[in-house]
Amino acid sequence: MTPSNQVVRRLAVAVAIIVFALDIATKEAIFHAFALRESVPITSFFNLGHWLNPGAAFSFLSDAGGWQRYFFSALAVAVITWLGTGILFNDSLTKTLRIAFALIAGGAAGNLYDRIVRGAVIDWIDLHWAGWHWPAFNLADCAIVAGAITLVAAQVINPSQPNDATARH
Repeated sequence: MTPSNQVVRRLAVAVAIIVFALDIATKEAIFHAFALRESVPITSFFNLGHWLNPGAAFSFLSDAGGWQRYFFSALAVAVITWLGTGILFNDSLTKTLRIAFALIAGGAAGNLYDRIVRGAVIDWIDLHWAGWHWPAFNLADCAIVAGAITLVAAQVINPSQPNDATARH
């Protein structure tokens, strides 16, 4: 492993830890500052509030009876393990891909923490327009989406470069 790979690896791990820590900190602040389902308008299109999502993105399976907590927790552990392995041990990944993996892993870890501790994920960002509300989300969700967009953009910008978790020299 080259020294530059070590630096990028450390940077990616730091990004994942920072995303996780910021996500947990913001959720804790919301948990203590707002009652469940309380919402405060910040702008004409943004509310800050406290909602629990026992499901996945867009409240998918939120009313499935409880089994989804364990399913999504196990899925998060698998994703974090797979991405972490790529970040730590796949020296053919580019810096961009390591950071993308780190964003996704840090976000997945933040939501996993909520599922384990609270049984559901705290969402606190509510964007709306003309009475229509986007499903509430949180910082972990933002990191996961940013990581996914980065992965797609890296493939579109440089499709010939090996950039998946199985690529080897």
